[in-house]
Amino acid sequence: MSKPLVKQIAHVCIFAHDLDETEAFYHDVLGVPTAFTFLRGEKSIGYYLDFGGRSFIEVFQKTESSFAENNQINHICIETEDLDALVAHVRAKGVEITDKKLGVDGTWQAWTKDPNGVKLEIFQYTDKSQQFVPHGGECQVNW
Repeated sequence: MSKPLVKQIAHVCIFAHDLDETEAFYHDVLGVPTAFTFLRGEKSIGYYLDFGGRSFIEVFQKTESSFAENNQINHICIETEDLDALVAHVRAKGVEITDKKLGVDGTWQAWTKDPNGVKLEIFQYTDKSQQFVPHGGECQVNW
């Protein structure tokens, strides 16, 4: 049997109306640590919450452009160990998927949608993926 293309869910991304309140809930109520923070310049725009192992919730500040979203869940991220093979497989099935690119967090990614329009981010971690460096780091965004 060949190696499966999908390993597991890597993270779910949610929009927060209040970043501080959301982070306090996950820290104080559930005891979940912050893995790293996303910055745009000096301003925090989001963070990764570490649920253990390789499971995360990615949180971003809800902005005017995200108000068009009907849901607080922005996308589901799926981990793979071979992004090139997965991209080729998805395209062979006639489904659109972006080319892979290296994200600001040091992780390879590509994007597609399911038949319902749910956005799917596909991750392939690297040895520089910020999800696995010591907690408390910062990730400077370029978008």
